[in-house]
Parts: sequence; structure tokens; C-alpha cells
Amino acid sequence: MLLTSIDKSRGAEALYRAQAPQVLERLAVRTRFDSITASSAIEDIVVDDARALALLRDGPHGPYRDRTEGEFAGYRDAVDYLTAKEPEPLTLSLVLYLHRLLMRHADDPLAGKFKVNDNFIGSKNPDGSRTVIFETVSAGQQTERHMRELVERYEEGLAGSRVPPLLLLSALVLDFLAIHPFEEGNGRVARLLTTNELLRHGYGVARYVSIEQRIFDSKNSYYVALRESQSRWSEGQHDLQPWTRYLLRIIQDAYTDFEARVAAGTQLIGATKKEQARNYILTQAPRRFRLAQIADALPDISQATIRDALNELRSEEVLTAGRGRSAMWERT
Repeated sequence: MLLTSIDKSRGAEALYRAQAPQVLERLAVRTRFDSITASSAIEDIVVDDARALALLRDGPHGPYRDRTEGEFAGYRDAVDYLTAKEPEPLTLSLVLYLHRLLMRHADDPLAGKFKVNDNFIGSKNPDGSRTVIFETVSAGQQTERHMRELVERYEEGLAGSRVPPLLLLSALVLDFLAIHPFEEGNGRVARLLTTNELLRHGYGVARYVSIEQRIFDSKNSYYVALRESQSRWSEGQHDLQPWTRYLLRIIQDAYTDFEARVAAGTQLIGATKKEQARNYILTQAPRRFRLAQIADALPDISQATIRDALNELRSEEVLTAGRGRSAMWERT
């Protein structure tokens, strides 16, 4: 039922692209911001909104104040690389290149290289001991062998055309995270691969609604589903269903949101710039935002017009605002 619902929604994408290209363009701008900030935040890599906007507009060379900003900018570079080109088949070279993009501004000597030390997934106890939640694949030749086999089997599965691509994608991400091929950045690379494969197989929703934001919003369920499906993975007796159901529901929810946002946007075709700004603020912007975020998402509308819309909504008591140039606005 989930696969049928998702594929039905995918079938409507071409119609939306033909009828409402400006609406989709604005959705893509917001999704870029949401995806980069949310996927980073899952790993506790957080910068404030004003600085995030500056980093999203900067070129790939910075400057960056610390490692946190460097890793944030790295995810920006990787997202921009994937969304600016036609999706390519999965290769080991692509996986390593995405990791290199992700970690290159963090001065990480292992950027684009497999781990040289074993990973630890678990918790540290007060007495200094460790509780292991999951045993990943050992560093060295084992990691490289498992990764090579993973990519080859995934592509073979696609070529066989017997299994829906979304089910193969679910298994791919689960196995990738079980192998944990890098010392840092595994979760972020897994989410980048998810975006690449969704776009590759025609699920363009990943360009217009943030899959990463939905994972962040359901982070506890994300980790529970992974752990349930990774149990007994090393013996090849794990159960894909908990993780697969989670991922498919995330994609289904993204499509539901996508259709609602497109419908709201198309209602304003022919409206004034201020009416368009009002609609975007009320129906598509994050609940808390800065003026710069709205201006970034609406490059064809002047900041003066956006300010007029904001002030009008504030006078209607629909918005509240803080003080200062970087004040946060919030829908009431």
C-alpha cells in the first residue's frame, strides 16, 4: 500500500513541473535550506539561522570559523553537487567523493577515505566501560570488501528489475549504516545516498520537500527502526521490515506535503508580489524564520515588498517579531 501510494504521487510530478515551475523553484530553495540544516542537526552540528544563511550563500572556500561550520558547509557542497546534475549510478567512487565533499572543509585527513579504526556504536557508562549496541564491520580490508559487494549487489538488484527500487534503497541504506565505512559522517552520507537514489529513480520529491527534515523530526523513530532491522545483521538473519516501513512512510509523508504546498502555491498564480509573499510566509515558510530566509526563498520579490507583507501580517496578529536586524519572526 505504501509503495502504491508513493508511485501514484510520483506520477503527478511531471504535471506539477509543467503547470507550476515557479512554485517548484521556490520549494527547491526552501528544501535546500531545510535539508542541510536538518541533516547536520541530526549529528548535533548546529549553527544559528543567520550564520546558516551566510554559509549557504558563500562559495565553497569559506572562510569558516570552526569545524562545525566546515562540516555544515560540506553538507551544503554535497547537496548542491547531487541536485545540480543528472543522477548517476551508484559506485564506490561516488560514495567516497560524497564523503570527501562532506569533510573537506573540516581538515579531516580521512575525507574521502574508509575508516582506519573500528567504529563504536553504543553508550559509555559512568564507570568508564562501554555498552555496545551494534558491532560494525572491522576497519581495513573488511570494510572495503563489504562496501564493494554492497554496491555491486545493489546495482545487480536494480538490473534484475524484480524488486521495487525503493525496497532496494531501503536495504542499501541499512547495510551501509551497518558497515559504517567512515570514521565520521556515515549518517550524513547515507542521507545523501538516499537523495541521489530517489532522484535517480524518478522520485523528485527529494528536490522539493526535505527528507532530512522529516528524519530529524522523527529522530527517535529513525534510530529505533534502524536498531530493530540491524539486529542479527552480522548473521544475515535481520528483519528489513521495521526500517523499510519507516523510510517508506517518510517518503509518503513528503509527497503529501509536496502536493499540499504545490496546491497552495498555484492558487496564487497571477497574484501580486505581496500576496505571493504573504502566502509563502503563511503556508510554506518554517514556523520561526528570519527575513533573510524569506528573501532567499523568493529571489524575484524585493525585500521591501517582503517587509510590507511581514508588517501587515504582524498588524493582523498573525506574526510576532523580535527586535533588531536579525529578529526572528514566528507565526502565531
